[in-house]
Amino acid sequence: MTSPTPVTHVLFDMDGLLLDTERVYSEVTSEILARYGKTFSWEVKSQMMGAKERDAAEILVSHYAIPLTPEEYLVERNAMHEARFPLCKPLPGVQRFVQHLHRHKVPMCVATSSHRRAFELKSKNNQSLFSLFGDKVTCGDDALIKRGKPAPDIFLAGAHSLGVPLEADHVSCLVFEDAPSGVMAGLAAGCQVIWIPDVNLALDPALVAKCARVLKSMEDFNPVEFGLPAYEDN
Repeated sequence: MTSPTPVTHVLFDMDGLLLDTERVYSEVTSEILARYGKTFSWEVKSQMMGAKERDAAEILVSHYAIPLTPEEYLVERNAMHEARFPLCKPLPGVQRFVQHLHRHKVPMCVATSSHRRAFELKSKNNQSLFSLFGDKVTCGDDALIKRGKPAPDIFLAGAHSLGVPLEADHVSCLVFEDAPSGVMAGLAAGCQVIWIPDVNLALDPALVAKCARVLKSMEDFNPVEFGLPAYEDN
């Protein structure tokens, strides 16, 4: 892993990082695949994590050769998501850390591959968390996002929303991610990356080596190591 550089801006992925939404994605996709006698594997899920919606659907439909187009799969999947996303909750350590950054006026944003409509569904019952970001939310269907992860677009746009010029050095920006493609996107943007992977995910040692930290939970993050204020309640 790399040595930390003092941080001035913080960018968060959302799915599987701020909120326990990856569970919903897995449940819904598993239910759809089961109708065709298929089982959703972590190998395929890891390829889909962090990808733009259409790209992820193409990966799934192509791999499993199910009799649906990517668009048909998305229509069915999104209808099932409508009822489940509002029930998702923040993952351990998230509320405390985001409140801490907000209290100390550290610039921060959400940078998610989710479309704006999906973000609204996921966030509407979690306003105690998402209100702390104000309008600093970059979504995968925003006009500035031409390429999905692992391209750096989402994090460059997120940092730009915080006042960091696109052409600037982004090493003082810290990205929190759970997906390999998101980690690669953060690194491609020139940011430092904290990787908090799902316990089921097979980790690439070469990618681990490029991260500033690999943690089991947001609860394990020590802000002082990155030049951020210490927790007052330690």
